[in-house]
Amino acid sequence: MTSETINKIYELLSKRFGEQYWWPGESVDEIIVGAILTQNTNWGNVEKAIGNLKQASVMSLAAINAIEIERLAELIRPAGYYNVKAKRIKNFLAWFFDEFGGDIEQLKKSDCASLRVELLSINGIGRETADSILLYGLGKAIFVIDTYTFRIAYRHGLIDDQCDYEELQRLFEDNLPCNVKLFNEYHALLVRAGKEFCKPKAKCSGCPLECLPHEIEQE
Repeated sequence: MTSETINKIYELLSKRFGEQYWWPGESVDEIIVGAILTQNTNWGNVEKAIGNLKQASVMSLAAINAIEIERLAELIRPAGYYNVKAKRIKNFLAWFFDEFGGDIEQLKKSDCASLRVELLSINGIGRETADSILLYGLGKAIFVIDTYTFRIAYRHGLIDDQCDYEELQRLFEDNLPCNVKLFNEYHALLVRAGKEFCKPKAKCSGCPLECLPHEIEQE
């Protein structure tokens, strides 16, 4: 039943919303920076911060590594918590240049599981950020979990309220083909559904998942 529900959710969301073309970014460098910047803010603010980096001609990991942290913080100000996020980006870059010499291709060749452990050891890089970097930036087959995923899975009876990040991640990975494009698209669709319908106060009427059993009353 779990596998059937997980696949049905994807089918219904895909039919309603179509392809999402995630992650928005023109390069691996931009995707990695965007994954760090998007913590605790909306994507519109991240786009403004990335726009500043591009305008200053420093939208690459090498260029960001070369500038002072104060300059970086000022450029990413629209993303909020800019001093904290500047430190997190610099922490990532220190690891990246120390361990891989700034070579993205070498980073991509690394084993997903060991790379995830290393990313999580970087101060300021949490599970969702690490997994976003792995999936969207490096093309690793790992399912990204976020608030929307938890909410939709809980409301449709896939998990209880004690489920943790890795448990929910395994649930999706164990019941779907191991495929980067599928994991990418599924997560993007869950975010779309979460933003438009499965909000903290659910808007079930008209939701593409309305036909599935759910645990809440419609508005």
